Amino acid sequence: MSFDDQLPPKIRLLRAAAELLANSEGSAVSTRQITKLAGVTAPTLYHHFGDKEGLFDAVVSAGFEEYVAGERDFAPSGEPLEDVRRMWDNHVQFGLSQPHLYLVMFGNIRPESRPAIVADAEALLEEMLNKAAIAGQINVPPREAARSILAANVGVTLMLIAEPVEERNLELSTMTRDSMIFAVSTDTARGAAAEDSGKSSVVVAAIALNAALQASHSDQLSSSELKLFLEWLHRISSSS
Repeated sequence: MSFDDQLPPKIRLLRAAAELLANSEGSAVSTRQITKLAGVTAPTLYHHFGDKEGLFDAVVSAGFEEYVAGERDFAPSGEPLEDVRRMWDNHVQFGLSQPHLYLVMFGNIRPESRPAIVADAEALLEEMLNKAAIAGQINVPPREAARSILAANVGVTLMLIAEPVEERNLELSTMTRDSMIFAVSTDTARGAAAEDSGKSSVVVAAIALNAALQASHSDQLSSSELKLFLEWLHRISSSS
């Protein structure tokens, strides 16, 4: 079966590649398969995307747009960490509803090569964690918190995808999500000894001030003063 000939060749190629990837079950997808389903010739693919990998990159980019839309498909609650929980759940749902696309986006890892899409997903999560930092709700810098939470989020999603549908235990996701958020939140510090708790309070304050200054673009300090001040805050907020 091929796609409607009335559609532009570029759209047909994107749809064909996405469909074949979704049904590939991890096996390789050939240029011939794509062009046959799209009803075009190989030179048409090369004209629009350079090569097959360029086409797959375009499919992933379109998938990421859908992923971002899902991550932001809720009204902010005013509680940043609660919104992080919702972003986690949306991430897992995206992976389970489109497993083959998810594997192309997040499962195609090579040694010492960090996919750009992972950095983009981290940045999306870091936006919300910056709000939590300004509110004094996390005890590690937002970037570190984003990397830790996303790593766990991807790991859980890949594990659930690998399990038979009837055996999937979504409580695993809930338990890991809450554990990760608790680990980076100021709730952890409340149970610490008095001396450690005092140190944690200083770190939390530094993280909050650091995030607030970077978000406000303060003009009350010169650029060199602000850079130095942020460096001091970063050292404090990164201390154990």
